Order: sequence, then structure tokens, then C-alpha cells
Amino acid sequence: MDHDRIHARRPAHDPGRWSTGTVESITDRDGHCIVTVETEEGGGTELVVTAAIRELVLSRMDIGEGESAVGERIWYRERGG
Repeated sequence: MDHDRIHARRPAHDPGRWSTGTVESITDRDGHCIVTVETEEGGGTELVVTAAIRELVLSRMDIGEGESAVGERIWYRERGG
């Protein structure tokens, strides 16, 4: 399965290829992590990432242990983007 890409900080590589959004929810489905993001245009999109990527991104956010990432800004690229 192809996975989307997410970053907690602005990527230094190919910055024009990344979109920004705000985390609306993070859930698990069928062994994958689903990050729902509100786009800058006001729409929503579901991004599929691995649990390892979710944990890495959460560890790089300025949130406390056990706090929710909802409302945090992320950079993302959808599959094939």
C-alpha cells in the first residue's frame, strides 16, 4: 500500500510540493493510521500513514505527553503528489 507523507515541521526539501493543513482527527483503521486534515482551502482530506510515522510526527510537535494533536498544523503530500 502506498502511504501519504506528513511532517510536523516545514519540509526543507521541495517545499513547493507540500500542502499545509490542520489536524482534525487521528484514528486507526485496518492497521493504518488515518490523519484527517482540514486543508487551507477549507476542505478536508484523509491521509493514510504508518503508525511509526504518526509517532514520529507527534514526537516533533510542540504538544505535551498525552495531549491531542487536533488543531496542530502539519505539512502533507498525498500519494503520488
